[in-house]
Amino acid sequence: MIRRLFSTSRVLQHENPLGLPRSGAPPQLPRRQRGLPEKRNIKDVRKVIAVSSAKGGVGKSTIAVNLALAFARRGKRSGILDMDIFGPSIPTLLNLSGEPRLSANNQLLPLSNYGIKSMSMGYLVDEKAPVVWRGLMVMKALQQLIHEVEWGGLDVLVLDLPPGTGDTQLTITQQINLDGAVIVSTPQDIALKDAVKGISMFEKVSVPILGMVQNMSVYMCPNCNSSTHIFGSEGVSRVCTEHNIDLLGDVPLDGMICDDADRGKPTVVAEPESSRGKVFMDVADRIGLKIQL
Repeated sequence: MIRRLFSTSRVLQHENPLGLPRSGAPPQLPRRQRGLPEKRNIKDVRKVIAVSSAKGGVGKSTIAVNLALAFARRGKRSGILDMDIFGPSIPTLLNLSGEPRLSANNQLLPLSNYGIKSMSMGYLVDEKAPVVWRGLMVMKALQQLIHEVEWGGLDVLVLDLPPGTGDTQLTITQQINLDGAVIVSTPQDIALKDAVKGISMFEKVSVPILGMVQNMSVYMCPNCNSSTHIFGSEGVSRVCTEHNIDLLGDVPLDGMICDDADRGKPTVVAEPESSRGKVFMDVADRIGLKIQL
């Protein structure tokens, strides 16, 4: 294995923002010969699902990493790809750090923990260093993360998409054969408005919507055991009915889920038999049936 030296301070080419050796890269056509992007499978990956929210701060990355871990607990070869160039979360959630090495084919080798493989921009830059790139650099970096990682054979790869419905999401949906998308939202109307935009985006690009996950659905008081719907109760169910899509599950607003994520040991690993852990397992099982995993 070859250690890759990466620095955001050196001058990088727009065609190779991650600074990878070119001998293992897919062939590049001149710009004038490039038409619309052609969808491709990710090499050595059977199934690919995108986890999206369109709205930031609704717990999408926590849901995504717990789903990837749930697939692994079911005996599947699972991985997660962090598609957020500017605010990657997967290194923290999986308690991983360090620069990926290169394979003999000059492909990035994923970092692993808790039985799943992962790749993230967070492994390639210092956690305190901002990625100050314009759109062209970002799009090319995404292409490299998508097609220049050596996964070594996966049954399922979870893509943790950044918030929004812009260039990043369009690049992903145009370049990858996705088996489906999962939309994460809280029941609050202000989050649902963006979730609906996400649904519309996937419909426009002909990506199957596997369903929605309602996060932070109910708060259970640890002292009196009373329940409170802080963000509302039926918002996601209503949207699912309006758009004829399935509600995959309700994840409660629980401080332990947050604590597990912050210490880099997600709930499916830390408390797999808890009611919280079983919610993630159930959602993963429903997704697995839909994509014939």
